[in-house]
Order: sequence, then C-alpha cells, then structure tokens
Amino acid sequence: MVGGGVGGMTSAMRLAALGHQVTLCESTNHLGGKLARFERDGFVFDTGPSLFTLPAVYREAFSQTGASLDDTVDLQPLDIAFGYHWADGSRADLPGVDPGRIAAALGSSLGGSCESDWRHFIERAGRIWQITRRPFLESPLNGASTLLRLAREPGDVRTVAPWKSLRRLGRDYLRDPRLITLLDRYATYTGSDPRSAPAALATVPYVEQAFGAWHLGGGVATLADALAQRGRDLGVDIRTGVDVAAITTNQGGVTGVRTADGESMPADIVVANADASHLYNDLVSDRRANSARARLRRTTPSLSGFVLLIGARGRTENIRHHNVWFPQDYDKEFDDIFGRHPRPVADPTIYACVPDDPLMRPDADHESWFILINAPRHGTAPGCIDWNRPGRGEEYADHVLELLAHRGVDLRPRMLWREIRTPADLEQATRAPGGAIYGSSSNGPRAAFLRPANISPVPGLYLAGGSAHPGGGLPLVGLSAQIVTEAIGAP
Repeated sequence: MVGGGVGGMTSAMRLAALGHQVTLCESTNHLGGKLARFERDGFVFDTGPSLFTLPAVYREAFSQTGASLDDTVDLQPLDIAFGYHWADGSRADLPGVDPGRIAAALGSSLGGSCESDWRHFIERAGRIWQITRRPFLESPLNGASTLLRLAREPGDVRTVAPWKSLRRLGRDYLRDPRLITLLDRYATYTGSDPRSAPAALATVPYVEQAFGAWHLGGGVATLADALAQRGRDLGVDIRTGVDVAAITTNQGGVTGVRTADGESMPADIVVANADASHLYNDLVSDRRANSARARLRRTTPSLSGFVLLIGARGRTENIRHHNVWFPQDYDKEFDDIFGRHPRPVADPTIYACVPDDPLMRPDADHESWFILINAPRHGTAPGCIDWNRPGRGEEYADHVLELLAHRGVDLRPRMLWREIRTPADLEQATRAPGGAIYGSSSNGPRAAFLRPANISPVPGLYLAGGSAHPGGGLPLVGLSAQIVTEAIGAP
C-alpha cells in the first residue's frame, strides 16, 4: 500500500479483513493524507474535509471488517448545518438533512418559487443518483463505454443528461439566480467549474440533503485515527516516514516497491493512494502505463484552496457550523481560477467552518475558524501562479479578512492569531501537483471518463483515493477503496 490517506487506509483494512498480508507505507509521519488536523493553544481545526456525508460508505467498510463505525467515532447529525449569505444581503439557514425541510427553508428565506423549484430539482437529482450509483460510482471505470451501463431502462440517459453542464441543468429548474449560485457551489466540491462540470454532479447536493450533513466529535480528522487503528487491529503493518520512490515491475506486472532509502519490498499487488499524476509520472516507468499518462494529459487539474486557521475570542452571532458568503459575480471567480490568466480571486466565495464543539476550542468563549477560499494551483505551468512569491500569502489573508468584515463578520478585533496554508503548502504536504485538491476536475462532459481507473493497465497495480475513479470527497474516496477491494478479492 503506497500512501496512508483515507483511500489507502480504507483499502488496507478491507484487504486485511479478506486475509491479505498488508504493508502500508506513508512518506510523512501523518496518517490521513488531506484529512488532517491542526492544534494550537487549545484550538483544533480540520484542515482537510470539514463535512462528513454519506456515512453508510464507512459504516459498511467498518462492518465488513468486523467493527462498528458508530462505536469508533462520535457521529453527530447537524440540525441547522449551513448558513448561506448572498451579495444582495439575503441569507438562508438550512437544515442538515431532509430535502423537504431544506426546500421549505429556502422558500421561507428567499420567497417566490424557490421552495417548489428546489424540490423539483432535488427530485431530478435523486433520479440521477439512483441511475448512476451502482453502475458508475460503485463499479470500476471502463472508459466512455461505462456510459452504456446507464441505459438500463428507456429514458435513463435523458435523465442523467451527460451532454448538459450542472449550470445548464440548474437553469432548467431554478428561476431564482440565488438558487443557481447555491447549486454552482456544489461543483467546487469536486474542484470544478459549474459551467462545464457535468449535470450528474446534481447528485452531490442530493446525497448531502437526503443522507445528512454530519460532524464527528473532535473533528472529522478523527475518522483517520479510527481507520488507522482498525487497520492495526487487523494486522496491517503501518510504516510512517517511509518514502516510496518507485513501484517496480516486470513482464508479468508489479513486483513491489523501492523506497527512497534503497529498500526493496516485494509484493504481488500494489495499491497506490498517491495522486495519480505523481504515481504515473514519478513512481511507475512501465510502458503499459502510457495510456493512463496520456489520459491524464487531457484532463484539467482541479482547483486548489487558500486556507486561514483563526483562533478567535468571543462568539459570533448567528454563526452556523458551515457558512458561505457568496460574491457579487460568481462567474468571475471561476474565470480567475480556470481562465487563461489565473490569479488569486479578488472577490471570492468565503467558506468558513466554525464547529460548536467543546473538543475543538479552549473554552466556550472562543471559536476555531477554518476559512477556505477557492484558488488557482501553485507553480509555473499553465493554469498556475506562484504562491511562494514573498508576501503573497499574508497580503491575500489580509484581503480575505477585510472582505469578510465587509460581508458582516469582522474577526480582526477578536483574532488571537492566524495560520496561513497556501496551495504551495498543500502541494508540499500531500504531493498533490500544484496543490490540486481533487486531482483532476470534472470540467467537460468526458472528464469523468478520463479520471484514472482503479484498475491500472499494469497488472497488479490499483489506484484508490480522490484523484482516481469515482472522484474526490470522503464518500467517493471510500467507494474507490471498495471498488479496489472487490477487484482484488480474497487471496
């Protein structure tokens, strides 16, 4: 197992439960990959995923290895989970579960036809979910021919509408532009531009609203602790600080891995939980991987993120667990990130997670603020900017806090300290090229079919994690581990 992120650890424990002898190598001293935490002065922050959805994926992973997720982590439903704020001054506080309640809350807050429009849209999204869940999200990718699996019944392809973007599908149902903005937000959950991301991403809000938005007591990163411990209990040999430099192969397929220290570890099967670009460009030299490398060159990398971690005195009135302040011009944000001349977004969407969790703050009169801004990737390649330019991170952090103050929440007088994480920092910590959070984006109707498959062209090599099929985010990463485990089977 190469990489100790969520996909790697979930695959490891599943394979160990089947009877495989599993060794997991992680280059850092941290397990969980992007699912990480930061602690300072009694403040605790999730620095990766801060929203837990579709817990059934991990409930099944634990139950199939002989344990219970609910006995391992403190799974907490969120009653009022989201506070959305639009540039015109309107706002909506949305429940954490139940599409009907959420539609009613939108109608009550925004008026007009918002309740019925959102309800009809989510009904369509639910049909897309039912059609795509098993043949696509829970099965191996087999190129564009995977689309044929959707045509089980007449009309299924029309329901999924693979030729439509998420934005265009939204306009078929949603008359209030604020609802279009709300829907557009879900494309960023996969690092994508809603104007080109596929309509099938309508399943993202459906899953969130139908199966609930959850918090884990102490932070979502406690899931990584639970996965690591379950792996150890099942006999997985977890080795941190072991940097895999190459995956070795011969005519028959993989033969093992070679570490940066020169150690060779023989293996019949290698599961890579590394970014697919790093895997195919740096770790595997086998010519059979050329087709996978060619597909990766045709993809658009996902967006990255600029993060602020703030320890604040006092409590913020009407703050929710998850909070979003939208800009005046959302399209400009995607132009700045994905356009020909990328730049830090001047008027960005501001997302903040402010958990009301006593385990994540020093006392009841303080708040831990995790602020995330969509950002272009780091580097010198097309679509990137240099986030290491002297002063850039500090200047942009000042800008974000000033914007937040203009939008109604001025943290500056209450701020005890702040920590900044740029896309360059994310790249260094996770080896995700440019700090791309989700590997490749879902931009374009064929993007999903260009995403690296879980079963590599090199015999014995498998891919799990957010840069592989079916995509990024905790639920899909868990499904990637399920696909890999089922493909490998028992020894």
